[in-house]
Amino acid sequence: MINKNLNKYANRLVNAFLNNKIISPIPTKYTKKLFDAQKFRRLCESKIKKPISGFKAAGTGIPVLKKLKEKEPFYATVYKHNVLKNKKTIRINKFTLGIELEICYIIKKNFFDLKQKVTKKNIKKFITHIAPCIEVVGYRQKKKGIKSLGDLCSDFGANIKFVIGSKKKFKNQNVKNLKTNIFNKKINHSIFGNTNTVYIDPLNSLRFVLDKLQKDKIILDENFYVFTGSSVGVVPILGKGYYKGIIKSLGSVSVKIS
Repeated sequence: MINKNLNKYANRLVNAFLNNKIISPIPTKYTKKLFDAQKFRRLCESKIKKPISGFKAAGTGIPVLKKLKEKEPFYATVYKHNVLKNKKTIRINKFTLGIELEICYIIKKNFFDLKQKVTKKNIKKFITHIAPCIEVVGYRQKKKGIKSLGDLCSDFGANIKFVIGSKKKFKNQNVKNLKTNIFNKKINHSIFGNTNTVYIDPLNSLRFVLDKLQKDKIILDENFYVFTGSSVGVVPILGKGYYKGIIKSLGSVSVKIS
């Protein structure tokens, strides 16, 4: 049986998610510990009837996990209305945390027929495409900063929008150690990173998400995205205009921030 207060706060956050609103913070007893935050996330997601685009990994940086005293990242559902084409515009607010540059994979729906344990080796046959993407992250609550992974997890994984760059057919590309850069020329803001900060290897982050989907008995009836986590951390948005992300040998992606 669902706790009445938990359900009340879930309804408030779902309403904010669906109507692009900002609400007062959810009590920390539901969000501070990742286990409780996962429970709250699943409750909120169960109330959303919009089409699903895929799933995101978050907290994939090893230093971040150590700092926040967590053993592993988490995953959250990403909805189709929050996935945009390249060069689209995203409107931000003062509770936006920042911008990230990531690698995403497109996975065949027949992954859900896999009976064996998920491994980095056996998931490759389910990958159709790979692409650079930008994620804008933030809260739907009047809160700032990241005090715990639970803060992010409980608020729909802190996903605001994803923007997808040019897709490439997956041909077993090694993306474990690629230089990355996200920048805004207008304000002379540039941050460099590397894909090796994404749970050591974006493919390992993909394995993590697919393993969780299998264990949680999640099933979709169409191909889906998996977003693997930031290669540059959470980059503060210091000004508006176009941000461009480049992942060496993979391609680029751009978003207009307004």
